[in-house]
Amino acid sequence: MKQRRVIVVGLALALCLLALRLWPAPPLQQQAALSRAFYSSDGALLRITLAADEQYRVWTPLDQIEPRLVDAVQLYEDRWFRWHPGVNLVSLVRGAWTSYSGGTRRGASTLTMQLARRLYRIDSGTPRGKLKQIATALWLEARYSKRDILEAYLNLAPYGGNIEGVGAASLVYFGKRAAHLSLPESLALAVIPQNPNRRGASEAAWPVALQGARERLWQAWLQRHGESATRDAEMDLPLKLRSVKQLPFGAPHAVQTLLTQLPAQPQTTLSLHGPTQAAVERAIRQFIERRQAVGVRNAAALLVDASTMQVKAWVGSADYFNEVIDGQVNATTAKRSPGSTLKPFIYGLGLDQGVLHPRTILKDAPTSFGTYSPENFDGRFEGPITAQEALIKSRNIPAVSVSARLSQPTLYGFLKQAGVSKLASEQHYGLALTLGGGELSMEELATLYAMLANGGELSPLSYVSPVIPAKAGIQHRGTSWIPAFAGMTAAPRRLLSEEAAFITLDMLSRNPRPDTGVPAFPGVAWKTGTSWGFRDAWTAGVFGRYVLVVWVGNFDGSSNAAFVGVQTAAPLFFNIVDSLRSQGLDPGAMARTTPANLARVKVCAASGDLPNAHCKDLANTWFIPGKSPIKVSTLHREVFIDQASGRAVCAPGPGVRSEVFEFWGTDMLQLFAQAGLPRRIPPVVRCGAARTDALAAGDGPQIVAPLRGANYVLRIAQPTPLSLRANAAQSGPLYWFADAAFVGEAPAGKDLSWSPPAAGRYVLSVVDAQGVTDTREVAVEFAP
Repeated sequence: MKQRRVIVVGLALALCLLALRLWPAPPLQQQAALSRAFYSSDGALLRITLAADEQYRVWTPLDQIEPRLVDAVQLYEDRWFRWHPGVNLVSLVRGAWTSYSGGTRRGASTLTMQLARRLYRIDSGTPRGKLKQIATALWLEARYSKRDILEAYLNLAPYGGNIEGVGAASLVYFGKRAAHLSLPESLALAVIPQNPNRRGASEAAWPVALQGARERLWQAWLQRHGESATRDAEMDLPLKLRSVKQLPFGAPHAVQTLLTQLPAQPQTTLSLHGPTQAAVERAIRQFIERRQAVGVRNAAALLVDASTMQVKAWVGSADYFNEVIDGQVNATTAKRSPGSTLKPFIYGLGLDQGVLHPRTILKDAPTSFGTYSPENFDGRFEGPITAQEALIKSRNIPAVSVSARLSQPTLYGFLKQAGVSKLASEQHYGLALTLGGGELSMEELATLYAMLANGGELSPLSYVSPVIPAKAGIQHRGTSWIPAFAGMTAAPRRLLSEEAAFITLDMLSRNPRPDTGVPAFPGVAWKTGTSWGFRDAWTAGVFGRYVLVVWVGNFDGSSNAAFVGVQTAAPLFFNIVDSLRSQGLDPGAMARTTPANLARVKVCAASGDLPNAHCKDLANTWFIPGKSPIKVSTLHREVFIDQASGRAVCAPGPGVRSEVFEFWGTDMLQLFAQAGLPRRIPPVVRCGAARTDALAAGDGPQIVAPLRGANYVLRIAQPTPLSLRANAAQSGPLYWFADAAFVGEAPAGKDLSWSPPAAGRYVLSVVDAQGVTDTREVAVEFAP
C-alpha cells in the first residue's frame, strides 16, 4: 500500500513536471532589453546600439555561437550542467561548508542558478537570497530546456562594464561575431563572467587577471580534449583586446534610417558592402577637400546593384558629424529638384509612343508652350538637332517639346506609376516638370535608372542581405523586408518597353566624359542635372551592373554658381566610378542582349526621316517596328531651273537643269541665319493657279502654338494673352482666325497675341497667301 502511494505520488509529480514543460513559456529572450547589431554584407560590424537599459546586449542564437566557446563555458563554470536539475547539491554543500567554516570561499552556483540571479535580480549573498535563487533555478529547469537555459546564460552573462552576453562581448573585444571566434578567444570569453570587473572592459591590451584565468582553463581543456602542440603554439600568441570606445560607427545614415524602418531584431545584415561603402566615402571626402575653394562643402551618393536592387553604398552627407553642414541630415531620402535627370524618361516614353527615334530631328528654337517659355541652360539655340544629341546635350526646348506630345502616360503619369511620392497635381507643374519642376529623392531617382538597366521593369530597392555570412555550415536568413515607395509592390512592374529602355541607355552611353571629352566606354550611361537657382547638382547613371546617383549642394537650400551638374556632380560621379573599378569593386556588366524586336535602319541624316531619292547623306539609327515614326523625308526636293532666266519652271525640258534644295521652315531658316550658316532659299514655283508637287500642302503653315489638346487657364483679373504662332516653308503673311472671327496677321515664325473673349472651346485657323490652312482646337478657362 505504501509502495503504491509512492508510485502514485511519483506519477503525479512527473505529470506536473511534464505539464510545466509542455505549457507554453515566454521566450527567455523577452526577459531582457536588447541591443541591435548591424553588419555589412561582407560580415563587418557597422554599429551596435545600446539596449534600453544602457547595456550592450546582442542576443545570439546558440547555433551561431562557436561550439568551443559553449564547451569552454560549461567546463569552467558548470561541468555537470547537462545532468543536474538546476542545482548541484554536492557543490552547494561543499560551497556552504567552506564559506561558513572560515575556509576559502568557493562558488557553488550552476549556470541555471546564475541565470536565475541575473534574470530576476536576486541578491544571493544571504541565506534567504540563496534559497530564492535555488527555487528559481528549479523553476527554470522545469519550464525550459537545457538548450534554452544555456543560450540565455550565454546571452546574459556579465562581461565587464555595460557589456553582457557573448554576442556583444565578441563584437566589442574581438570585432567579430561569436560564430567566428578562435579557440584562444573562446577561452578568454569563457573566464570573464566569473570576475568581469578584473578580467573584462579594460583599456589594457591584455589584463593580467584574464591571462591567468585563461591559462588555467587551457590546462583543463587539454586534459579533456587532448589538443595538439599546434594549439599550444596558438595559445602563446598575443591576444588583441579592444574596448567599447573602438566600436565602429559605419554607414551612419543608412543604419540610423533603417533603425526606424526595419523590424526590430538583434542582428541584421544590410546589403551594404563594406569595401565599396568605404571607397565611396573616401571618394566624396577627397572630392570635398579639392573643391572647398569654390564653396563645395557637402555631397551624397547612392550605389545600387541593379541585378539584385540591393543598395551597396549609402552616403547621406560628406560628414555625419559636421554640424556646419548639418551632416546628420540624410540626402538620399530628402526630396530635391532633380533638374534634367528626368529627361531620359521623357525620351524613353517618346520612343514607346512613336514620337521619335534617336535620329528624329527636333527643333531647338525659341518656343512658347502657352504661357510657358523655357530657355536652354546656356541661353543659346542650336536649331535642328537629333533626339540623341538633344538628350546628350541636355537641350531644354526639345525635351519640353517631346514632353508636350506625350500621352498615356505623360511624364507626370509615368512618375506616379513609378511610385514617386508627394507629387502635387499635374496642373501644378505643367511642362515645367520636364526640367525638374517637381521633387524626387535619390532613392526614387536610383530606382528609375535601375529600371532602364533592367529592361524597363521597375523594382523597389532592397537594403537587407538575404543571407547572413555563416561559419561551419551555419546558415541564418536575414529579414526579407524590402522598402517600397507609395504604390509600389515588390514584384517588377513594366514602365517602358525593353526596346525603349535599351535605346535610352544606348543614347546616354554616347555622353562624353567631362574630363576627356569622349564617351565613357565601356558601358557608362549617364545624365546630369542642375536645379533652378543652382541649388542642386546631380549626376545619375549606369555602369556595369551598378546604378550610381550623386548629389552636390547644401541642405539649407542656398545656391552656388558652382552647383552645375556637368561641372561639379559629374566629376564626383566619375571619381567614384574610376575608384571602384581600380579597386576591383565593379563586378562587371549584367548580361544584356539587343531586344529581338529592334532593328537598325538608314534615315536621312538632315531630316531623320526615311530617305527619299534626293537625300544623299544617310545615317543609321535604332528603329522599333510598329512604334517608331515612319515618314519619307521631304526636306530635299528637286526643283527645275531655266538656265537662261535662272527661274524655277514647272517641268524639265530643253535648257532646263535640276537642282536639289533643302526646304526648311521659316523658324529654322532664321536660326541658321543667326548662327552664321544661312541656307539657300528655295524658289517659289507656280504652274497656273496651283503650286507644284514640290511645294505641296506640306509646305503650308503649321501651327506650333498653342499646343494641341491643351487646356489654358487664364486669370479673370489680369488674363495673359495666348501666343499664336505658325511655321511655314515660305515667307509671307499668315492670317489667323478664331472660329469665324478674324484675329490678325503675322509673319511665319512670329507670335501674334490673342485674348479670348470668353471661356470655351475655339477652333483656331491659320491661312497663307496661297490659301493653305492648318487648324487646331484649344480650350480656354477663366479662374480667380
